[in-house]
Amino acid sequence: MEKSPLIELIGVEKTFGRVQALTNINLKLYEGEIVALVGDNGAGKTTLTKIISGTEKADPGAKIILRGEEQRVWGTAKARRLGIETVHQNRALSEQQSIYANVFMGRELTNRLGFVKRKQQKAETEALMRRIGYTSKVWTPESPVMKLSGGERQGVAISRAILFDSSLVMLDEPTTAMALSEQAEVIEFVHDLKKQNRSVIFISHNPWDAHAVADRFVILDRGRLIFDGPKRDMKAEEFIAMLRNIARKGTI
Repeated sequence: MEKSPLIELIGVEKTFGRVQALTNINLKLYEGEIVALVGDNGAGKTTLTKIISGTEKADPGAKIILRGEEQRVWGTAKARRLGIETVHQNRALSEQQSIYANVFMGRELTNRLGFVKRKQQKAETEALMRRIGYTSKVWTPESPVMKLSGGERQGVAISRAILFDSSLVMLDEPTTAMALSEQAEVIEFVHDLKKQNRSVIFISHNPWDAHAVADRFVILDRGRLIFDGPKRDMKAEEFIAMLRNIARKGTI
């Protein structure tokens, strides 16, 4: 028996004026699954994830089903409330501020008088970072973000995304402009999210990173879903060859 998806998209389309950004996208995402969402620039990856996160509305007729319940009204606030978080490419971190201040930014813990519970925030920040496999012995929750490596900063952004028990984390180009060691750190963070039974959409232009991290590949081309299948025994070279073929022909 097939298990029920965490989230299901049915007939999702999106137009911007005369531009058809997405065409009849049908997609299921399951708990504890890492999906690599790949495709060239303009393939529709960003538009699709914006619809999932509620920052864009799909064209009329589309259905978004979360845990078996169709969502008649969908937007950013509801998506976050129901456990969907996005870590954007720029990570939106305040480099001058501490790690714990960044993790709780906009969601500070306060007492009944409105004072921030800094001690509790520091303790929860450390626990969060450990949960995603962050094992650096150099930093403390009070350390400024500007002192962290690119991979460590991505760890802070991921910690912020899972702060309120998110079930789906979407990572937008999380390894861009990173050294190999930093990319490896991020991939480890993503694998630790899976161990916590969280779902991950890993959006990347880097086919090697996408192959390394994914359980399943979803490939878009010019707004259409061209391939949706498990990695299984597919080698990185085979995956890259398929991407090239799709870019050239628009089909597998």
